Amino acid sequence: MTLSMYQASVPVFSQGLKGLKGVLAKGEAHVEARKLDPNALLHARLFPDMFPLTRQVQIAADFAKGAVARLAGVEPPTWADDETSFDALRGRLARTLDFIAGFPADAIDGSEDRDITLVRRGETFHVKGQAYLLEQALPNFYFHITTAYALLRHNGVEVGKRDFLGAS
Repeated sequence: MTLSMYQASVPVFSQGLKGLKGVLAKGEAHVEARKLDPNALLHARLFPDMFPLTRQVQIAADFAKGAVARLAGVEPPTWADDETSFDALRGRLARTLDFIAGFPADAIDGSEDRDITLVRRGETFHVKGQAYLLEQALPNFYFHITTAYALLRHNGVEVGKRDFLGAS
C-alpha cells in the first residue's frame, strides 16, 4: 500500500497543530499558576534574531493551511497576524484545523505532480506538489512547532514529548 499525499499532509498537520494547542494551554496554565505576565512567554525568543513564540505559532498555522490549500489547487486564505494572547493563538490553530479538515482526500491525492507556485521575498518559485510537501512545507512546519515547544520548555513550562506529539 502506498502513502497518499492526503495521508502525508492533513493528518500530519492536524496532529502537530493539536499538540501545539495543548502545549499552549500548558503555557497559559503555567503563567496563571505563577502569576506571571503572559507576554513574557508570548514574546519569548530562543535568540534575539529569532521570531517570538507568537510568530512561531502563526507561521506553523500558515504552513499547514497553505500547504493543504496549495496541494488542493486553491489559494490559501490570508489571516491577520494579530493574536496577542494564548487564547487567540489557540483560536488560530482551531481555525487552521477546521480549514484543513474541510479538504477531502480526493482534493489532495494525485497532487504529487501539481505545479505549486510560491512567491518569497519577491521571487517566484515553481515546484511540484510532492517536493513542496516533503522538502518545504513539512520541514518548515516542524521547525516552527518545535521552536514554539522549545520556547515554552526553556521558560519552565512542564511539557514533554507526549505533549509535543499531541493526539494521534
